[in-house]
Amino acid sequence: MLFKTPKLTLIFLLLALAGLNIFADNPASAVMGGDIVLSDSVVLQTVEVESTDEVPHGGGGGGPITEVLLQIVIVLLAAKIGGDIAVRLHQPEVLGELVMGVALGSCALFGLHWFDGLKTSEYITILSELGVILLLFEVGLETNVKEMASVGTSALIVALLGVVVPFFLGWGVAWYFIPDADTLVHVFVGATLTATSVGITARVLKDIGKIQAKESKIILGAAVIDDVLGLMTLAVVSGIIAAVNAGGEFQSSAIFVIIGKAVAFLGGAIILGHYCSGPMMKAATYLRSRGLLLAISLVVCFGLAYIAQAIAGLAAIVGAFTAGLILDEVHYEDLAEKDAGGATIEELIAPITSLLVPIFFVVMGARVDVSVFGNVSILGFALVLTLMAIIGKQICALGVREKDIDGTAVGLGMIPRGEVGLIFAGIGAGLTLGGKPVIDSATFGAVVIMVIITTMVTPPLIKWRFGQLSGSEPAVES
Repeated sequence: MLFKTPKLTLIFLLLALAGLNIFADNPASAVMGGDIVLSDSVVLQTVEVESTDEVPHGGGGGGPITEVLLQIVIVLLAAKIGGDIAVRLHQPEVLGELVMGVALGSCALFGLHWFDGLKTSEYITILSELGVILLLFEVGLETNVKEMASVGTSALIVALLGVVVPFFLGWGVAWYFIPDADTLVHVFVGATLTATSVGITARVLKDIGKIQAKESKIILGAAVIDDVLGLMTLAVVSGIIAAVNAGGEFQSSAIFVIIGKAVAFLGGAIILGHYCSGPMMKAATYLRSRGLLLAISLVVCFGLAYIAQAIAGLAAIVGAFTAGLILDEVHYEDLAEKDAGGATIEELIAPITSLLVPIFFVVMGARVDVSVFGNVSILGFALVLTLMAIIGKQICALGVREKDIDGTAVGLGMIPRGEVGLIFAGIGAGLTLGGKPVIDSATFGAVVIMVIITTMVTPPLIKWRFGQLSGSEPAVES
């Protein structure tokens, strides 16, 4: 049985029946809320309705909110069921959420268009984008700048190789399989292979009790640097695409300008945050409102995300990540004691991320056009891209200089792309070049396959390698 408790099974069946009832009249074209119609071409169209003084029974007026409410119910149910299945199979929850999204999006292939709105709804898209911003904010909160600066030479070399090698391998694979696409499309595909999912690898290392091994320190240190370098790569490529779309000619000097802006933003925000976040949190202790720590944290997160995208010309997630870096726990201890009972920012935003982050992964999965894999060349593209993603991270193991550290274990720990690769692909799908998406449906599907496979193979490979080393236990820092 999927569910151990009859109550959970009953609740799911009732919700499913409710969904069937809503779409029963016309599965391919359902009215949701009275003034938003999903047409046969799955495009949202606004329908004018005559105003009336009568209030519908129950005080509800329909409207877009009814569509959003139903979609949130569907997405959260799918995410939690998918996450449960993934955990039972000893896989990360994010993988289950992504696969459930693919399953929902694929229903249209069988004539069931109940979930098509997940692919096109502007409201759900906004919620998923907020989820991504908070996810990167959370990653930033868990990243310590001092530790990142003191990871050592090996971790730095591993990180640099882990960005440069996969980037060019991905670029080459894209050039071979989609030669008619613009060079910037090939470059963007390469960028999706650069980052490493810190969360997935850290979870596995904790589960096997090797989080303190020297190999683990290098993996996690390099993975964090990978994320920073990957975000900078994303900023550069996105900036070049924006410049081309604006009608300007691409100049190599523009790359250095964008890199300079990214470095200046990241460095400036960290320095400014180091000196300003403490006094800001101290001043907040004099306010009498409730929920101050959470509110101020979100103001910093969304504020820097806005500045990054609207003013600095970078991706919003760069600003969110930077916001997490500058909010060091030592700066808000007094406010946390007064306002939140000693809770950390990570603990306060956990309920919000639990709502919004799964929406992102389910929606990304739903937008995968499974039909493109009927084309053998696209399937080949996905498999070769995955192979290069794995090989690229194994080459970075050559950066390990210490003789008592196992380079193979380090390389295997750098494999998963997880949420970061998916975020990059999602941003690429939203960018246009010459009126066409930078990441089209076929390329997006190939990247998602790469993310799924690299995420699935990492846990067993890490466990296997550390098991091989069990005879000569990996060195642990005293």
